[in-house]
Amino acid sequence: MTASSPLPTPLGDFRQHPLARALDGLPTEQLLWLSGYAYGLAQRGAAAITTVPAADSKPALTATVLYGSQTGNAKRLAEQLHSDLQAQGIAARVLRASDYPTRELAQEKLLLVAISTQGEGEPPEDSIALFKFLGSNRAPKLPQLKYAVFSLGDRSYNQFCAAGKNFAGLLDKLGASEWQPRVEADVEYEAEAKSWRAQIVEQAKKLQPASTQTSAQISAQVLPLRPHAVSAYNRDKPFSAPVLAVQKITARDSSKDVRHIELSLAGSGFAYEPGDTLGVWPRNPDVVVSEVLTALQLDGEQTVTVGDETLSLRRWLREKRELTQLSKPVLDRYQQLAQDSKLAALLQPAQTAALQAFLTAHQFIDLLLQFPAKLSAEQVVTTLRPLTPRLYSIASSQKLVDDEVHLTVGVIDEQSEAGRRVGAASRYLADVNDSDTVEVFIEHNPSFHLPDDDSRDLILIGPGTGIAPFRAFVQERAERAGAGVTVGKTWLFFGNQHCTSQFLYQTEWQAALKSGALSKLSLAFSRDQAERIYVQHRLREQAKEVYDWLQRGAAIYLCGDAKQMAPDVHAALREIIAEQSDQDAAYADEYLDRLREEGRYRRDVY
Repeated sequence: MTASSPLPTPLGDFRQHPLARALDGLPTEQLLWLSGYAYGLAQRGAAAITTVPAADSKPALTATVLYGSQTGNAKRLAEQLHSDLQAQGIAARVLRASDYPTRELAQEKLLLVAISTQGEGEPPEDSIALFKFLGSNRAPKLPQLKYAVFSLGDRSYNQFCAAGKNFAGLLDKLGASEWQPRVEADVEYEAEAKSWRAQIVEQAKKLQPASTQTSAQISAQVLPLRPHAVSAYNRDKPFSAPVLAVQKITARDSSKDVRHIELSLAGSGFAYEPGDTLGVWPRNPDVVVSEVLTALQLDGEQTVTVGDETLSLRRWLREKRELTQLSKPVLDRYQQLAQDSKLAALLQPAQTAALQAFLTAHQFIDLLLQFPAKLSAEQVVTTLRPLTPRLYSIASSQKLVDDEVHLTVGVIDEQSEAGRRVGAASRYLADVNDSDTVEVFIEHNPSFHLPDDDSRDLILIGPGTGIAPFRAFVQERAERAGAGVTVGKTWLFFGNQHCTSQFLYQTEWQAALKSGALSKLSLAFSRDQAERIYVQHRLREQAKEVYDWLQRGAAIYLCGDAKQMAPDVHAALREIIAEQSDQDAAYADEYLDRLREEGRYRRDVY
């Protein structure tokens, strides 16, 4: 083929096609957006794209890569594995657990799973419905299925990697066979993940029939499917977003410091929806870095080389290493250097609860002060974990704010007996000003997006900074209504300690009520009276109306604290359903499960 020959396409000579003329001259970011849009349209029309093998060839191996992810780690691992398989000519698709079509399970041959564990052995929110299905009498027998599981967890918890272990156990009970040994990875999982991916690809190639020719193009299915813009920026190549505004939205005398932060995304090519999150690469505050250097009696300006990167120790500690979050692997490495008997005792298997309490309440500086040791600059850098991004619920609708993104950030800055302790990302964001930039990326969260049906009523429950995504929800629906779309009613439950000092976005909610963008607002300020009142109490007080909304098809969205608030709200919903339906708790559980399966009970808890 000569250089001037037209490339063969389904559209013939594309240079002569009207679409080519329409695209000619468009800027790069618009072309990238259109490519993502067209990809989404294509997926709506075809669940999979495969090359049809010749009549005398054997069926091609096809693999489903499944992930259950709360913070994005399992998702990234699954997407990387999917890419690895396709690069080797192995047809594969990648799916979030909540989007998996369970009717296809009986025909599945090879299932590759990456799944994280939350809290005390719980699966991620996007995996709960699939777990329940696999454990029900509706699940098919799976003698034909081979599977492999990569489980992500935190060894500091008693139920380390329990979600992956339980998922594998459910498949075993259905007759599936473990194809590759299950991996249980701690918080520093990258090296194990890379090895696992390579092993999976190598073994999958052996299963591929030699005579089969495949395009390896089984497409990713993510439902509900909405095309996203394709940006040149991502987690590994973040966008430097200029700071537009940082405003404290709690009163001066409030015990909580919450900031409203606005960043510019102009030129990023990012597109987001309400429910998505913004990844922020933080910088450790200078006060924290200085305390660590003082405790270690090290010069921050001396250089340290790790791998192919050489930086001053101060820059390593400020930009590249975790100082405010401890993990068991860090304590293990530190103990090898410190050889401290008290620390060694804390790391014993029988002390899991005490260890978890220590990790939750302490930072690296506390480790240095309680178990002092003499470390070199290189030992410090190699002992600590790499700094990781923090994910924040986006508090704005792009339809309203255009090339901006807003966040609601609770600042961690506390005084303990040992001294001042601050959060890396929250303190960093609180201290930026309008001459700074923040390195960011978008993490899409389709399992927490608004319903496809705009007319569906919503019950939004978001105490504290859990209100953030619901600010975006209300803005989005107001914009859609303004464009002539019929939108359903919205009932917001918000709670905090005190009304006068911690009523986040108070004037906005009042304006939304006046305009009709918000139909109803229920408030719970726990410390404004002798009796503690939380959002779950407000739900119970209005049980009949809550149940009526659900019976008419409303969807529930819950955002915020996973440890206490989310279970308390779930228990309240369970009681409301049982009481109002005049049924038992088992019926209420089935009701909530059905809501979850229908996408009408969605949670983003942390």
